[in-house]
Amino acid sequence: MKNIRLSVHSKEHTKLRQLLIRRRLDLGLSQRALAERMDVVHSFVGKVETGDRRMDIFEFIEYCRALDWDASEIVRGLQEGSV
Repeated sequence: MKNIRLSVHSKEHTKLRQLLIRRRLDLGLSQRALAERMDVVHSFVGKVETGDRRMDIFEFIEYCRALDWDASEIVRGLQEGSV
């Protein structure tokens, strides 16, 4: 059976983290500012971006919402390889 639980350092997770970082920077947000939008401690954002923290689906949706993104579009883009 294939192991579907990828490491947070796999190429797929790395690509997602880079995408989230790029979006945050494009919006001109610091990690602290994004954390404030999400009402979480700033270390949460830092840990997600470095791969030290994995997000569940609900955290991912909130993260995308804070970045003014539609989480379903991001997932679709990842599936299609267009992001």
